[in-house]
Formats: sequence, C-alpha cells, structure tokens
Amino acid sequence: MYKLFFDLVFKRMDPEQAHHLAFRWIRLVARVPVLRTFVAAALAPRHKELRTEALGLRMHGPFGLAAGFDKNAVAIDGMAMLGFDHIEIGTVTGEPQPGNPKKRLFRLVSDRALINRMGFNNEGSAAVSERLAARTPVFRTVVGVNIGKTKVVPEEEAVGDYVKSTERLARHADYLVVNVSSPNTPGLRNLQATEALRPLLTAVREAADRSVTGRRVPLLVKIAPDLADEDVDAVADLAVELGLDGIIATNTTIAREGLGLTSDPSLVKETGGLSGAPLKARSLEVLRRLYARVGDRITLVGVGGVENAEDAWQRILAGATLVQGYSAFIYEGPFWGRAIHKGLAARLRTSPYATLADAVGADVRKPV
Repeated sequence: MYKLFFDLVFKRMDPEQAHHLAFRWIRLVARVPVLRTFVAAALAPRHKELRTEALGLRMHGPFGLAAGFDKNAVAIDGMAMLGFDHIEIGTVTGEPQPGNPKKRLFRLVSDRALINRMGFNNEGSAAVSERLAARTPVFRTVVGVNIGKTKVVPEEEAVGDYVKSTERLARHADYLVVNVSSPNTPGLRNLQATEALRPLLTAVREAADRSVTGRRVPLLVKIAPDLADEDVDAVADLAVELGLDGIIATNTTIAREGLGLTSDPSLVKETGGLSGAPLKARSLEVLRRLYARVGDRITLVGVGGVENAEDAWQRILAGATLVQGYSAFIYEGPFWGRAIHKGLAARLRTSPYATLADAVGADVRKPV
C-alpha cells in the first residue's frame, strides 16, 4: 500500500518537499495521544529477544534512525512511534545555517538510493539545546546527538566550533557523535586525518565531561566509506587509544564508479553524498575491518545500505552492536521498522546464538 502511495504521490513531488510533508504527518500523529498509542502498537511491537545494551544504555532493540532525518530534534517521539529503538538527531552545527542552495536532494529510485548535498541545514546548537531541554518524552527511547562544523568556520577553528556545540548539547544527549565525514561541508573530511582528529576528539571529550555532571556521555565518531583501508585502521587505533566509546560506519559516499548505478546519468552526476543500497557492500566491508581491528573494545554502529532485516543481521554478524538506517525508510515507509524487528527476531531464533550480543562479530571471529 505504501509503495502505491509512494508511486502516486511522493515520487511525483520534489524529494525535499515530500520529506517535509511526511515529517509533518509524523509529528501530527505523535501529538494525538490515542492515535499515537495505536500507531506505536502496530508499528513498534517489542521483541524481548532483541533487547540491547550498548554504550551503557538499554534499548528495546538494535535498530535506530540515522542522523539527517530529524535535524532539529522536532520529531523524536514520532520516530520512536514508528519503531526506531534509538533516534540520532542532527547534524547540528555551532551556528544556525540554511544549508546549500536548493535543489539539493535527489532520488535514484531504480537504485533505491539518494544523493544529498543538504549542507548541514539546521537551526544551530543553541536552538536545538533549548528544544531538547523543554522536551517531555512520550516514548522511552535513546537520543543521540550528531554534531558537525559550521560551514563559515575556518578549518583551523573547527575544534572551538565543535566544543561550543558540545557544551550546549552534551547534557541532553544519551550519546554524542562527532561527524567529520559529510562530503557537503568544505574541508570537513580533512578532519578525519588522525593528526586533526586527535585534538578534536580530545577537546570534545573534555568539553562533554565539563558540561555534564553525574554521568559520562558516550562519545562516537562517524567516518566515511571513502577512507582508504589504512586510514580506517588509523581511526580505529586512535579511537581505542583515546578511549572513544564507538565508531559509526559509514556516512555517505562521493563515489559513483563501480557501484552499478542504473539511474538517469543526469541524476547520478549530481554532486553530494550517495546513500542507500549502492553503499551496502563498502559499508559492510569497512565495518568488518573495524571489528577485526578493535573487537569488543568499542561499540560499532553499522549504517549504509541497510534495507531489510537480512542487511541488519549481516551488520550484526560483521561486528555492529547497533544498526541504523535512513534512505530505505523513504522507499519502504512506516512499516519498515516493524519488518526489520520481526526479521531480526526470526533470524536470531534460527541461529546458533543464544542472544543478539553473542551474534555480534561472529562472522569476523570465525577461524579462517
């Protein structure tokens, strides 16, 4: 039914307009007490066997919403209502910014992919902090906060910009993510180099510790699929050295060649980050490499090309304790989370593993 609706309505709309329309509907439903209860019962049934502990947090399951969908923390309960076990808001920057000029979001329908060059459009860390502080949760869910660099801030002043956001947002975050891997902010990916990443992560860690009393906010870094293998290893080693809590692998890709894209060439050549099904193989490869390097010392989050329960299961076997999705939600609709959970529970029951935690990294640990 959703696929018919997508073909008749959303597919004919500008992708960004369709996003805002769907977003308004989700927020509206979440504001109506009886309606949101019924929707959550239908779309977010709980499976006890999928209960997950990660980053010192308890979650209903391992499947969450990746950053980029709810940039300003306006629909956390709405997304939890749809079955996401954790919601990562953002990317939030130190200062508000409009993002890149429109048109900046493109659907590659035949490839089940998206290209975006949104450019971290958001209301800024001060406004988002106020919204999170005023929030009264309806559904219990874990909220991650993804922070990035303000576009007009020079690269040499990036640390201060991240620290500003950390000081404002860390107290409201169940976990914090340093995003240095979006391709849509000039110079941002340069911060993935370990010589730049080390002082950045150290400063953010110190700022979070100063800003929050009574608990330690878990800190993660989100990396690009376009890193060379040796750079993936270097980030993994740095994360362990600094006592980072996790790595999110991966963000969108600037690659186009070798992905088997079948969409209109005029769409494929649009600049920006490619997400969705074509990213599946490389994201899984990076995840496996990370787990082989760090094992269980830090938490890995698998994202990129996750379309169904089998994809999520493969991420878990490759080393991900948590799995995230976004692009496939556009194509699969509101029952997507329910299908992922149902499929994961079925795979766990027929697997040799007693718990989901036992399955994490099982394929990588197998003797060669």
